[in-house]
Amino acid sequence: MRILLMFLVFFLFTSCGYKPSSHYIKQIFPNSIYVEVEVDAVEPENAPFIKDEMNRLIYTRFKGRVASKEEAESKIYVNYKGTRYTPLAYENGYVTRYRADIRVNFKMETKDGNISKNIHNRIESDIKASSLTSSTLRTEAIRAGLAKSLDEFIAYVSARGMKVEKKKNFNSLKTN
Repeated sequence: MRILLMFLVFFLFTSCGYKPSSHYIKQIFPNSIYVEVEVDAVEPENAPFIKDEMNRLIYTRFKGRVASKEEAESKIYVNYKGTRYTPLAYENGYVTRYRADIRVNFKMETKDGNISKNIHNRIESDIKASSLTSSTLRTEAIRAGLAKSLDEFIAYVSARGMKVEKKKNFNSLKTN
């Protein structure tokens, strides 16, 4: 029964033309990608996280490799524009729930031209009523927001890649 179910799921995905997002991303990005990260001067501790996360996404989602600026066929410039905190709840004078508004700008230079995308994410998080843990939890909220922004950027690139592939397929049909 389990084998039949797995076969049906496989058949459903292959027969309907399903392609993973990494296939569409390849329409925009070739194999070698350069990543440059610029961070807000107020929070420089997030620069290594953004750089490492972008490199991880290139390996796992783009199926590409990180290259030097000179060797890369495409370039991604990430500009972390900072975070604004809004307290949502208090307890004994301490903020116990807040919203972090994270702003990130992505600029992509590809073989087909430049693409820019500004992303603004909100993360709401609970925090313990203690000054010792609040700083650590704020940093974790920033990182969660940055990861969410990177995922949104990947989805945007994937959608652009799908449009490029459809345009190529349409043009090939017109010439035949």
